[in-house]
Amino acid sequence: MSGAHLGKHLPVMLNEVIAALAPRDGAHYIDGTFGGGGYTQAILEAADCRVLGIDRDPAAIARGQDLVKRFDGRLTLVEGEFSRMDEFASQTDGVVLDLGVSSFQFDQPERGFSFREDGPLDMRMSLSGMSAANFVNSANHPTLASVIARLGEEKNARRIATAIIAARPVTGTAQLAAIVSEAQGPAALRFPIHPATRTFQALRIHVNDELGELTRGLEAAQSVLKPEGRLVVVSFHSLEDRIVKQFLSGRSDTAPRASRHMPDAAAPAPLFHLLTAKARVPGGAEIAANPRARSAKLRAGEKLAA
Repeated sequence: MSGAHLGKHLPVMLNEVIAALAPRDGAHYIDGTFGGGGYTQAILEAADCRVLGIDRDPAAIARGQDLVKRFDGRLTLVEGEFSRMDEFASQTDGVVLDLGVSSFQFDQPERGFSFREDGPLDMRMSLSGMSAANFVNSANHPTLASVIARLGEEKNARRIATAIIAARPVTGTAQLAAIVSEAQGPAALRFPIHPATRTFQALRIHVNDELGELTRGLEAAQSVLKPEGRLVVVSFHSLEDRIVKQFLSGRSDTAPRASRHMPDAAAPAPLFHLLTAKARVPGGAEIAANPRARSAKLRAGEKLAA
């Protein structure tokens, strides 16, 4: 693949995604998280097909115009949430979703996703709506602590929320990282990750309603997929993976359909055949080349004929 179109973006588990999606000539696909265009480019190079790329980040849509020109007539980009894909397309042969933050978003301090460099506490993927700063400076203690605990899986959430509220207003990423690190105490020095990582994750997920977007997006994907159409999802933390796993396994042809409490006739018909019996993970070589891939998990399913 040409790095000229991907810049610093390294699509995670690219070979595994393309193998699971199995692009074919004449088919139509949806890349619901266009980002840097890595999956889209690989799909279009793998077959004489068409792709609808969706992203709620206007910067991603702007960057993708070079690919639109390169694949003249075969790529269409739409700015919006992937949960609305059923508004943008009626039938498709495959959907791919790469969840979380793109490298472009993470590497731009002005977007506020990372504390590696100081920037405004923003974190909005769509550049609209409530920012992380708006939330941390207005939320009460129970709400702030609940978000950090639930979405960041952070055991010290209440202590961190207390420290944030005491330091308000909080406007920058470096300021927030310092507050959280101090609240974690000396034990934070032994953490395998930066002590503010889980808090930043929680705020980002909350501000962008990422879990709600995923739940709605999976339902939308199910509705637009043709029979034998494939759904491929790459997630990056346990909350996302749990939603994807439950969605696919609960609708699969291997899911339990009957019990002594439910007659066979009342059990819902299966909708997917699992292409991944368990989540696939990146190999050691990819993790070494792209450390951000280390937590990735891929799950895929093929829609059954009605």
